[in-house]
Amino acid sequence: MDPGLDGDCPAVKQLSRSRPPPSPTGRGRSPLYQLAIWLGPLLFLALFYLYPMGSILRVSFARGDGGLAAPLVEALTSTSVRRVLWFTVWQAALSTALTLLVGLPGAYLLARFDFRGKSLLRALTGIPFIMPTLVVAAAFNALLGPKGWMNLGLMSLFSLSTPPIQFTNTLSAILLAHVFYNTTIVLRMVGDFWSHIDPRLSAAAQVLGADQRRRLRHVILPLLMPAIITAALLVFIFDFTSFGVILVLGGPRFATLEVEIYYQTISLFNLPLAAALSLLQLACNLALTITYTRLSARLSRPLWLRPQRYTQRRFLTRRGRLAAAVTITLLLTLLTAPLAALAVRSVTRLDPERGQREPSARGLTLDFYHELTINRRQSLFYVPPTTAIGVSLVYAAATVVLALTLGLPAAWALARDSTSLSSRLFDPLIMLPLGTSAVTLGLGFIVALAHPPLDLRASPLLIPLAHTLVAFPFVVRSLTPALRSIQPRLRQAAAVLGASPRQTLRYVDLPLVGRALLVAATFAFTISIGEFGATALIARPEYPTVPIMIYRFLSQPGALNYGQALALSTILMLICAIGMLAIERFRIADVGEF
Repeated sequence: MDPGLDGDCPAVKQLSRSRPPPSPTGRGRSPLYQLAIWLGPLLFLALFYLYPMGSILRVSFARGDGGLAAPLVEALTSTSVRRVLWFTVWQAALSTALTLLVGLPGAYLLARFDFRGKSLLRALTGIPFIMPTLVVAAAFNALLGPKGWMNLGLMSLFSLSTPPIQFTNTLSAILLAHVFYNTTIVLRMVGDFWSHIDPRLSAAAQVLGADQRRRLRHVILPLLMPAIITAALLVFIFDFTSFGVILVLGGPRFATLEVEIYYQTISLFNLPLAAALSLLQLACNLALTITYTRLSARLSRPLWLRPQRYTQRRFLTRRGRLAAAVTITLLLTLLTAPLAALAVRSVTRLDPERGQREPSARGLTLDFYHELTINRRQSLFYVPPTTAIGVSLVYAAATVVLALTLGLPAAWALARDSTSLSSRLFDPLIMLPLGTSAVTLGLGFIVALAHPPLDLRASPLLIPLAHTLVAFPFVVRSLTPALRSIQPRLRQAAAVLGASPRQTLRYVDLPLVGRALLVAATFAFTISIGEFGATALIARPEYPTVPIMIYRFLSQPGALNYGQALALSTILMLICAIGMLAIERFRIADVGEF
C-alpha cells in the first residue's frame, strides 16, 4: 500500500499538523454550499416533475364530485383496489428475489474472473434492458407463444394438435419477463462494485481461520450490501410499476397499480380515481425510498478499491470452468433466446392458419425489411425507419448529457454527507419519478407544459426532458455507492497538498468513479432508447422514436405489419448490441482504473 496515501509519510504528517484537512464527510460545509450543489437537480425536479404532477392531479380531482377526499376514500376502501395493490407488491417482491437469484452468480462471474468473450457476454446481457415492452412481449410470443418456435417444434416432434406450452396470460410469463428485463441491473451494479473490492480482505479472513461460508457471510456480503440493496430497490420499483409486461403477457386476469391507472384513465376516463391511485403509488414508492436511504446510510463504508487487474483471475480448476460454463449458458439462454427467436421470425414467413412455413425457396425472406422503406398507403405521416432511429439516438444522447449533468452533483452531495438535513429530505425525492405512472407523467407534461412560461409543446427538448426524469434516479443510484466507497484519506491528502474542492473532485473523485460514470451513462442511454409510455403521449408524429414506430406496426392488423414490427425490433436490437459492444470496448481502457 502506498504510504503517501495511507498517511504514514512523515512529510504528510507534518503538513497535516500545520494545515488540518477539511472534514471528509462534508459536515463542515455551510448550508448555502449544500444548497448550491442541490440547486440544479431540485430546480429540474420542481419544473418537470412536481409542477406537471401537481397540474394533472389538480385537473383530475377537479372533475370529481366530492373533491380530494372522495376518490381517495373510494380507492382505500375498494376491495378490487386492495387486491390490485396486494398483487402489485407480492409479484414485485417475487420477481426481485428471482432476479437476484439469477443475477448474483453472474455478477460474481463477471466481477472476479477474466475470460475470453467477457465483453461480448456483458453486451448481450445488457440488450434486454433496452428493448421496449412491446418488443419483449413479441419476443416471448415468438419463442413460447401458441405459434412460437418451442410449441411448433414440440407439436411437430410429437404430432400434437394443440400447443403443449401455455405461456401467455400466466403468472410465469410475468415473472420470467421481469427477470429477463432486470437481470442486467444486478449484473452491472453489483458486478462493477464487486470487481473493485480488494481480495486481500477475504484472504486475511482465511488466514485467521474463516472458512468460505464465513468469509462470504462476514466479509463479502457486508461490503456488497449497499450495491445489492441499490440494485434490488431499482428492480423492485421497476416490477412494482410494471405496465407493458402485465398488460401484454399477463392478460386480463392480472393488473398492477400502473395497469389500473391506465385502465381508469384511458378506458373509463375516471380521472379522479386514477389520480387517487397515482397518489397511492407515490406514497408506496416514497416509503420504500425512505427505507432504502436509511439502510444505505448505515451500510455504506469507505473502502480500499482495487483495479480489476488485481481483483480478477483466470479459471484454474476444472470445477470452476464447469460452474462458469453453466452460469454463462443459463444467462445466455434466458436473456438472448427470446430475442433470437424474434430475429429468426422476422426473416421467416409463417402460414397463419396451420402455423407452418409457407412453401418458398429456402423458407427465409427479407420482405419485411424491404417493406419498411415502402409507403404503400401513401400516408402523409409516413416516416422512414432511418429517421426514427436517428431521432431515438439524438434523444438518447441528450438524455445522457442531461442525466449526468444533474445526477453527478446530487450523487456527490449524497455521498459526502448522507446524514445532513438536505440529504435526508432530497434523497427520497429523487426516486419519486420512478414510482410515477408513465401515463400520469405524460398527461402532466401535456397539461402543464402547454402554456407560458413553460410552453414546450413544439420544443425538441420535451422528450429528452421526460426521459431524463426517468433516468436521473438511475444515475444517482449508480454513482452514490461508488462515491461513498472512496477513502476519505485520499481527499485529505489532496487537501494537504493544496487542492481546492473543485480540484479534488476533478483529480480524485472523478477518476475513481470513471467506471460508475460509464454504467450510469449506459443506464441513461438504454432507458431513453426503450422508453415508450410517456413518449407515446408527447411525441410529435413527424419525429417518432423507434418504440413508437414498432407500436404503430403492431397496432395494425395483418401479417405484413407484424413482420415489419419484428424487422424494426431486430434493427433496434442490432443498434443496441453495437452500442453495448462499443461501451464494453471503451471500458477496457484505463477509465476508472486506479
